Amino acid sequence: MGYCIKCLKETDIKKTTNKGKEVKMEEYVYFNGRKLRYGYTTGSSATAATKAALMYLLQDGEQDIPEVTIGLPSGKPLTIKVNSLKRKDNYALASVLKDGGDDPDVTHGLEIFSKVSLRNDAKINIFGGIGVGKVTKKGLPIAPGNSAINPVPLKMIRQAVESVLPQGMGADVEIFVPKGEETAKKTLNAKLGIIGGISILGTTGIVKPMSEDAWKASLAIELKMALENAENGEAIFLFGNRGKKYLTDNFEDNTSLSVVISNFVGYMFDRACEFEARKIYFIGELGKFVKVAGGIFHTHRRVSDAKMEILAANALLVGESMENLKKIMASNTTEEATKYIEKTEVYDLLAKKAKQKCEEYCRRNGWDLEVETLIISAERKELGSSKNFFDNFKRKGL
Repeated sequence: MGYCIKCLKETDIKKTTNKGKEVKMEEYVYFNGRKLRYGYTTGSSATAATKAALMYLLQDGEQDIPEVTIGLPSGKPLTIKVNSLKRKDNYALASVLKDGGDDPDVTHGLEIFSKVSLRNDAKINIFGGIGVGKVTKKGLPIAPGNSAINPVPLKMIRQAVESVLPQGMGADVEIFVPKGEETAKKTLNAKLGIIGGISILGTTGIVKPMSEDAWKASLAIELKMALENAENGEAIFLFGNRGKKYLTDNFEDNTSLSVVISNFVGYMFDRACEFEARKIYFIGELGKFVKVAGGIFHTHRRVSDAKMEILAANALLVGESMENLKKIMASNTTEEATKYIEKTEVYDLLAKKAKQKCEEYCRRNGWDLEVETLIISAERKELGSSKNFFDNFKRKGL
């Protein structure tokens, strides 16, 4: 692209004179009694670097730019510190250190650069360079072959350029992250088909500490890609690593169709309906499935913890003894409770009810989705399933 990352020496780059005072988010959230600071996304970092580089280019590098203010999708302004500046004859570089706030991820502290050069026409081209991934699979909001710069950050960068650029002029904007390829190995990018670097992300431009939003959004992307790979509208939901290991050990290679949904049952079935899935195979451990059988669609214990009551009630329905019911109710975990269950048909009953609850949930969304369920133990042994689970879900070697 006309420059070399390794050639960017300390002597070539002008560090901004901010006297060590980092411009930080002024918003906070309280979580478990702690005051936690918001951060900003890779998208906001790239936008700020782009605006700083363009401003530096237009004023011939004569003035320091310690910080820039960008617009967030919400309409609010966000001021971000500029880490470094460099100007050559026909382009300028600026960088920003990505700040994840008090809930940092693997991209926290990454130096995100923008290289901006002017055009004689009015076009604005935005693309990724070294350390920004390339999309190779369908199902993402970016078409295969393009840089992994999501639509919202792309719009933010464009708007920042338009806010500074003289009328009638255009610009080429290259976002690059020198340590992006190495950092991407710690993310889900490879599974999502994004190779060569990180993604430039962010729907709001800010990072809210302890938020489930980003986590759930990434799961939704995984589901969309799984459905793209399936071609028949089928996907596999797993609660966690036990289900994932069980799937790998016992069935043909279905990893491209599987999504680990954690506790977000309702959210993921909402997305399954939105993406017009036709069938979900749902595999997981007893402690989670008991809650789903009781109509609970967020299974974290801080949200819901009635698993012993639901398990005991269903054990009673299949004729479990009162003595064992008392032991079930006194158990600390569902794994312990299984020691007192003699009427093992309760597991099929729970699987059937979980299936029914999930299908009813989807019908309330206006979508007819078929669900088949399989309950496994902590040791990844099969306990119970819906009637038709194994009709089209074939074991290895069969």
